[in-house]
Amino acid sequence: MATEQSQVLPKLREMGLTKTIGLISDTHVPARAREIPKEVFVVFENVDFIVHAGDLVDLSVIDDLEQLAPVLAVYGNMDGPEIRGKLPKVNSVKVFDWKIGIMHNPSALFGTRKMREIALQNGFDALVFGHTHSSSIRWEGNKLFINPGSPTNPVPPFITKPSVALLRVSKERIAPEIVQI
Repeated sequence: MATEQSQVLPKLREMGLTKTIGLISDTHVPARAREIPKEVFVVFENVDFIVHAGDLVDLSVIDDLEQLAPVLAVYGNMDGPEIRGKLPKVNSVKVFDWKIGIMHNPSALFGTRKMREIALQNGFDALVFGHTHSSSIRWEGNKLFINPGSPTNPVPPFITKPSVALLRVSKERIAPEIVQI
């Protein structure tokens, strides 16, 4: 399993003018789902790389996603010692001149104040987060805050559908999209 976070960066340099990043969080495999839904693999079929915003529960999630593209991940509150020992709490990647941060729970339940602080302190242009199991796209000025939701356990159920997200990045802009599966 190639979970070395630094492996993503060399691959990014080899790519073209627009990058498509698959965003996923809160998979909870195998605790709440036996596997990643097949629809995720269809949505992520042509992505350049994948960001997982935590609560994998089992490292096999990275192995499965790496069949499609390199994976950059952080641990979440439901991830045990094995995952916490291999993945950081906060991570980031630079795509063109955009710095994209990843964190599982930047106090998303309490509004954007803490998320703003994290983005500002780290120089993030975008912050990908999870934890709430509910997808959202929020712009504050030129800062993007995006939660892809959960493909296996959306909250609240029967109202929110399973989801992932795509982030299309060019030198000029970042374009987010929530994809319900």
